[in-house]
Amino acid sequence: MAQSREWTRLSGEHRALIEEFQANESVAVGALAQRLGLRIKVANLGPGNSGQISRNADGGYIIKVNRFEAKERQRFTIAHEIAHFLLHRDIIDASPEGIRDTVLYRSGAPENIEYQANRLAADILMPRGSVERRLGELGGRVSEGVIEVLAQDFKVSKGAMEIRLQNVAA
Repeated sequence: MAQSREWTRLSGEHRALIEEFQANESVAVGALAQRLGLRIKVANLGPGNSGQISRNADGGYIIKVNRFEAKERQRFTIAHEIAHFLLHRDIIDASPEGIRDTVLYRSGAPENIEYQANRLAADILMPRGSVERRLGELGGRVSEGVIEVLAQDFKVSKGAMEIRLQNVAA
């Protein structure tokens, strides 16, 4: 099954880099960010804020992740901010604050860019082929138990895996 249209918009170089990190079910998303030249900082972003990507003083980019969120949520937030970096750099550069995402991954920017970042984040953390293969190994039927195992395998929340499975089946 094909990846999202956001995946197809990436350069071949970016796709190849991400695929290097997808060799394991648990994508080392922090290391991926570093290879892309992004710094990650775990910070107190205040209630309701999951993450932010912006330019820093030296002209590079920094991803801030809310320290009070679950590790699985932080991983998705990092992937989501990487997606903004790859797809929406012009929007990041247009504001000193860059893009700040709430817990619902809404930034105040047009909603379609948040949907795009969510789809690409899912492609990064839960590649369709890997999810389909692992689902097959678990019997091919979706159940609460299977969702839980897959979420643990890919180190994402159950909710993220549930949504991914709906999209894989579509």
